[in-house]
Amino acid sequence: MSKRIQIGNLFLDLPDFPQKIGFILPLLLLLLISITSIYTIDANEQGVILTLGKYSRTTEPGIHLKIPFGIERVYKVRVDYQYKQEFGFRTKTAAQRTQYSNKNFEHESWMLTGDLNIAEVDWIVQYKIKNPKDYLFNIRDVQNTIRDVSEATMRLMVGDKSFQDVLKSGREIISDNAKQHMQKILDKYDSGISIQLVQLQDVLPPEPVADSFNEVNRAKQEQESAINEARQAYNKEIYKVEGEAQKMISEAEGYSIERINTAKGDVQLFSSVLKEYKKAPQITKDRLYIENMEAILSKIPNKVIVDEKLENILPLLNLNKGGKIK
Repeated sequence: MSKRIQIGNLFLDLPDFPQKIGFILPLLLLLLISITSIYTIDANEQGVILTLGKYSRTTEPGIHLKIPFGIERVYKVRVDYQYKQEFGFRTKTAAQRTQYSNKNFEHESWMLTGDLNIAEVDWIVQYKIKNPKDYLFNIRDVQNTIRDVSEATMRLMVGDKSFQDVLKSGREIISDNAKQHMQKILDKYDSGISIQLVQLQDVLPPEPVADSFNEVNRAKQEQESAINEARQAYNKEIYKVEGEAQKMISEAEGYSIERINTAKGDVQLFSSVLKEYKKAPQITKDRLYIENMEAILSKIPNKVIVDEKLENILPLLNLNKGGKIK
């Protein structure tokens, strides 16, 4: 049914609202309940449920139901995402060529080292949310709390080291100790934060004293270079001398062993001759005489054997080769 009304020369047909509203309202109510009671948690999230403003439960990824009409509220927290905070610089554009800016961040990066030098330290902190409930309700401003804890921790770590340690050898130690110290403080606050990484980026002298610092560094490098060259020359000579000494010792030991072995051989030979001599003295004397004469005469190229009864030996000597005396 509808009603016709006239406005001037215009006639309008109005629907019968009470009948249609009675049919539409239940549908609208059912749709509203569905919208306000069904929610979805993504794979990298967890849902924190509040019932009338009080924590009720934490839900995992998937489709869930809650009490509609705002009685229960859902706060989605990304737990698998790695957040990052930068100190002493900021990333201007993150692309293939990332651009950074370190202007007007001296209040973060300038620190006093253990040997009373000033260092400009840039670092990053990466963290994840390990407990969504604690993250949402135990600390009012989580981001600034992490920044304050990180700055205080880094100043403590740098203040225990010399400038050279911070610049070179002690960077990894500082990073590891800072990570542990930050985690300890944040756990004490029940922050729900897990520190994944603390990494020093740049450690430099402040810009006003950079030139003087570079000159000092250059002088130290030249000094170290001269010391290294001297050590190399020393090692070269000492190894050479030690090698020659070892060679002489080896030769002396070899000669000593040779003399000892020769002496042992002579002793064994003498002992065997003595044994034979005791058995037959005259025969042994004659044999030794013959052997020695044989050894001596074998080294003489020309030999003349003369009968001791001969009075004149000239006719026996072939002094005139070719019939002429030379």
